[in-house]
Amino acid sequence: MFLIMQFSFLHAGIVVLNGLTHTYKVENGKVYKGKIAIENTDNKPQNVKLFLQDFTYQADGSISYTTIRTNSRTNGDWIKLNTNLITLKGKEKTEVFYEITVPNTPVNPGSYWSVIIVEPVDDIKPSNDKAGVNITSVVRYAIQVITDYEPEKAKPDLKFESVKIEKEEGKQLAKIAIANNGNLYCKPTATIEIYNRKTGERLGSYTSIAMGLLPQTSKSFHIDISKVPPAQYKAVIIATDEDENAFALNVELEVKND
Repeated sequence: MFLIMQFSFLHAGIVVLNGLTHTYKVENGKVYKGKIAIENTDNKPQNVKLFLQDFTYQADGSISYTTIRTNSRTNGDWIKLNTNLITLKGKEKTEVFYEITVPNTPVNPGSYWSVIIVEPVDDIKPSNDKAGVNITSVVRYAIQVITDYEPEKAKPDLKFESVKIEKEEGKQLAKIAIANNGNLYCKPTATIEIYNRKTGERLGSYTSIAMGLLPQTSKSFHIDISKVPPAQYKAVIIATDEDENAFALNVELEVKND
């Protein structure tokens, strides 16, 4: 038997209003309260389900959503949602509340995290005019809930995984893969300082946007160096977190015409 699927891609009218990263500094045995503000921008009613997952990512663009307890630094067992399913009328806003109950027994210092998935739900309905079923594709949100336990005893440890120069959408980009091998969440920026290979003259400094980096994950930080003429250079790449901890790397850099 063959099952024929018709895929109809629709954008859900669900929007999360209060950010996709919620961070807390936590202590043993205490309870912390948070909320997710949600709006249905469509005119039609919309069902929304909420659930917890573990979450990690790497600089190659891969993102992994897995069941709770997959990640050794999950806080999914600490979080309880006040509901797992809501129905929003057209143009309605609401808030879903959650509690974080930190264990009484000490845990290792550092960051623990999971994500609350906010996913619009549409019924799977038989097609009226063709065999098979219609499947509606929806946009879902992943809200990171990050808890820092005794952060003064933990630290990020940033390592450079790779440095590439690539042309993308007409821009010359330095793509710098940075991993956080430490045990504390941070929001680093990457800066590249470019020097004349022969004279050592400093030609310019260029900086990426800041991006959050969880422990044991990596991201690719992109820096626009389109203003740098094609040539070979010496460069210093510096990763700096919000506490001014800096990690540096000396590299030979070649900027090509193509």
